[in-house]
Amino acid sequence: MSVHDELTTIRRCLDDLSRAVSRLEQRIGRDGLEVRRVRTDAGHLRESVALLHAAAAAGDAPIPRPDLVTISDAPYDLTLWTDSDDEGLGARDRRAP
Repeated sequence: MSVHDELTTIRRCLDDLSRAVSRLEQRIGRDGLEVRRVRTDAGHLRESVALLHAAAAAGDAPIPRPDLVTISDAPYDLTLWTDSDDEGLGARDRRAP
């Protein structure tokens, strides 16, 4: 199945979800927080699928990778840590309460 077919299937499922949420709203009312959250989440899913569709329509363009940063294996300068606290232990020159 192609990407376009998969996205079409997802859109159909979201349409079914939207209809089901509408029926649910009619039965239990629109005032409940839970129903509003489900409606909002369904809308977010629809937006996400639209973004996927736009990305797929743009083609299989390669995603640019960020430049790699080389980190030296040499030891760090100890003066970087002079006024720092050891996580979970506190400052070196003070006692824990």
